[in-house]
Amino acid sequence: MQKVFILTISALLFSSCASKPEDETRSSSPNVVMIFVDDLGYADIGAYGATAYKTPELDKLAGEGVLFTDFYVSQPVCSASRSSLLTGSYANRIGIHGALGPGNTHGINPAETTMAELFKSKEYATAIFGKWHLGHLPEFLPTEHGFDRYYGIPYSNDMWPFHPENPKAWVDLPTIEGTEVVGYNTDQSRFTSDFTARAVDFIGEQAAAGTPFFLYLAHPMPHVPLAVSEERAGASGAGLFGDVIQEIDWSVGQVLKALKDAGVEDNTLVMFASDNGPWLSYGNHAGSALPLREGKGTAFDGGIRVPFIARWPEVIPAGLRVSAPAMTIDVFPTMAELIGAPLPELPIDGRSIWKLMNGTSTESAQEAYYFYYNQNELHAMRSGQWKLNFPHSYRTMKGQTPGKDGIPGKYDYSAIVGLELFNLDSDISESIDVSSQHPDVVERLTHLADAKRAELGDALRGIEGTANREPGRHVSETAN
Repeated sequence: MQKVFILTISALLFSSCASKPEDETRSSSPNVVMIFVDDLGYADIGAYGATAYKTPELDKLAGEGVLFTDFYVSQPVCSASRSSLLTGSYANRIGIHGALGPGNTHGINPAETTMAELFKSKEYATAIFGKWHLGHLPEFLPTEHGFDRYYGIPYSNDMWPFHPENPKAWVDLPTIEGTEVVGYNTDQSRFTSDFTARAVDFIGEQAAAGTPFFLYLAHPMPHVPLAVSEERAGASGAGLFGDVIQEIDWSVGQVLKALKDAGVEDNTLVMFASDNGPWLSYGNHAGSALPLREGKGTAFDGGIRVPFIARWPEVIPAGLRVSAPAMTIDVFPTMAELIGAPLPELPIDGRSIWKLMNGTSTESAQEAYYFYYNQNELHAMRSGQWKLNFPHSYRTMKGQTPGKDGIPGKYDYSAIVGLELFNLDSDISESIDVSSQHPDVVERLTHLADAKRAELGDALRGIEGTANREPGRHVSETAN
């Protein structure tokens, strides 16, 4: 479907922005590679503290570019998180909640503009290899939302008959090319290597044709069930989880090598991030978010703060570290700025973080970020060094027996957090409530939160919101 764009004042400013590269030898249409992995924790790569195994390619990427220490996803769960990355909107604004599965008949609305469509508006070639998870029916697949090519799985890799918790709830996991099912998977060991091979081929083809490209490499790993190729099994010396992470690191290296071999390395922005924190109930098959609190499925930082690395040689300063808060919703408008594309007609929530990425600013692009979960419940927000948690229940593995070898432990769902304020500059683990010492901060953030509730809703308060949009509905569903 064609999208209607308007050229906003901000987009006009983007095209002449002083932070845009001025080197006339560089193309005004940089290639962009977004590598997005699944359930990788904050401390699961070397540049963020992992020590049990090595991630030399990712560490090198961080050393040659920028590393964000306080980068967030909008929600600590798959589909919602991915929708925010690809549209620049809070997931609840566009009606995507939780993790869509084979039983869902809705997906991303065709009225929304995806990042692929943003790039298509500037005549880029676009491709996604890996996990989609924004609707599995044909009208919701990537090729209907701006991607020229798609090869991968439509939802999470645990949605198949052998899920250890509830086998009857899932169906065979299909592999899709374009809109056609080309196979079903009981062996996932080739996922990372096969999706990498597709990515490498795409880079070579587009570079040879002289076509600017946007590549979205969305690895299903390290989401359970873990699987690694035979070539790299046992290589980490740190069990299956370490092997899986090292294979992801290998994949990053293959992509970087392909860019260099194709002669487009210097005109390509490469970004790496995770969709949420680690699934802690899986024990030795889960990663780590330490020293952050909790993990996937919670609005504590262990669930929503993730690695974010970006490299563009001689444009992004090597070794840059950014501590200002930022979020995946900001990537979309950042790309619009870089390629001179107008923003979509429908409102989005992100703001460009290009000045943070290139080191010309240290100020957060937004006054506050909001963290929703569990069907539009506002659980927390971040503003500067402050994190305010609103009263809600959450799941925790504290005091529980951890899972082992792919069989999960059981969460305690009775944990409760009140209206609690944390100073993340001095208390990264969100362990000391300082709300009584800073009532002015609580009042200011509560005022901001109330305004966001009026706009996007809050099921905990019974507020529906005035600016929420519907997801796409399957045609048979809308006919009923």
